[in-house]
Amino acid sequence: MESKLTVFFEEPFWIGIFERIYNGKLSVCKVTFGAEPTDAEIYVFILERYAELKFTLPVKTVQKKTADNPKRRQRNARRQLESVGIGTKSQQALQKQREEMKTERRHISREQREAEKRRQFELKQKRRKEKHKGH
Repeated sequence: MESKLTVFFEEPFWIGIFERIYNGKLSVCKVTFGAEPTDAEIYVFILERYAELKFTLPVKTVQKKTADNPKRRQRNARRQLESVGIGTKSQQALQKQREEMKTERRHISREQREAEKRRQFELKQKRRKEKHKGH
């Protein structure tokens, strides 16, 4: 039996995909974590709740034969971690949110500036009119 867990960010939640291959058949289960889980939280989740997971019906699959060389396995694991870049999608989402907040702040501050200019202009006009009334 072979099991694999992939954790990724799918806006707005962190998702975990559990895959298990048993006798050449693949079963999958999707878990929503919410906030970004730490390694320790994932480990505790697997220990305590793996038996409760509802996997899909088994589907036949072709399982690739992997090399038994431990160095090659370690290299492949490192490549997977680097290429997936678990935090990149979340970082992009955060950057997008920052940019939206920035444009919103600019819009609000521009409106406030214009409102202040209008107020100053009206005050100036009012003072000029009072001067000409002859009071």
